[in-house]
Amino acid sequence: MGFLYGELKKAKEEIRDGLKNVESNYRPIFEIIDEKSKGRLDSPLHMAAYVLNPYYFFNGSTSSIYTNEVSNGFCTFTDILYPDDLEKQNLFVNIEFGKYLNKEGPFRRPLALKGCEKNDEFYNPVTWWTNYGSDTPNLQTIAKRILSLTASSSGCERNWSTFEGIHTKKKNRLDTNRLNNLVYVQFNSRLMDKRKWGTDKKVDILLANDASNAQGWIVDDGDDEVEPGSGIEDGEVRDLEDDFQSDNDAAEENVEFESDDDVVFQLDEYVVEDEALEILS
Repeated sequence: MGFLYGELKKAKEEIRDGLKNVESNYRPIFEIIDEKSKGRLDSPLHMAAYVLNPYYFFNGSTSSIYTNEVSNGFCTFTDILYPDDLEKQNLFVNIEFGKYLNKEGPFRRPLALKGCEKNDEFYNPVTWWTNYGSDTPNLQTIAKRILSLTASSSGCERNWSTFEGIHTKKKNRLDTNRLNNLVYVQFNSRLMDKRKWGTDKKVDILLANDASNAQGWIVDDGDDEVEPGSGIEDGEVRDLEDDFQSDNDAAEENVEFESDDDVVFQLDEYVVEDEALEILS
C-alpha cells in the first residue's frame, strides 16, 4: 500500500524521460494511466500511505512530494479518520504531522534519514516508524497500520472467472466493447439470480449442534461412530478387542498351581463370580 502511488509517479517520470520530455509523446500515455488509476490508486488512503512513507518523503524536496493533490488527499483522509472531531484532527495534522513534515525530534536524526535512504530488502517502513515515531504516537499508530496493508486482487477474481467463461476459443474474435458488455451482463445476472434464490427459496437451517445427528443422511455409513484420533469405527474396535489375545494371556492359561495337599490345579479351574475367586472341586 505504501508504494503504489509513489511507484506510479516514478513510472510516469521514467516514461517522460524515455520520450525526451516531448509532451505530445507522453501525454496520451499519461491520460491512459490517469484514467485507469482514477478512483483506484489515487484515493485519500493511497495519498496518506504515500506521504507517510519516509522513503519518498525524506528522499525528495517537500514541494515535489507534498503537492496540492497529496495535501488535499491527506486532509480528506484525516476527516474520514476523525469525523467531526477538530481536537483530534488538530493533534493529528497540525501537531504530530507537523513534526514529521518539518523533520523535528527523532525524525531529524542522521540514522533515521539513513534508514529510509534505499528501498532494498532491509528497508521496512513499519519498522522505521516503530524506531523513530515515538514522539508522535497517534501518527505512528496510523502510519504503521496503513503501511502494513498489502495489495490484493481477490476482489477481481469473480470478474475474471466470468471473463474466462465468455472468452473461449470460439468467441475470441469479439471486440473489446462487446466482450466487456457480455461480462457485465452475465456477472450481474448471476448476482440477481443469487439474490432471488436467497429470498424465494425456503431453506431449513442446519444448526452446528445438529451436524453430528445429520451425518447419517449426509454421507453413506455416516451413522457409524469413529474412535477419536484413530479413524477406526467402534464396531471394528470391538471386533479387534474380542479377537485379540496376547502371548502373555495364552501363557497364563497353562499356569499350574501347587497346594500343600500335593494337588495340582489348572488355572482354568478358577472362575470369577461376584468378584470372589472360588476353586471348583
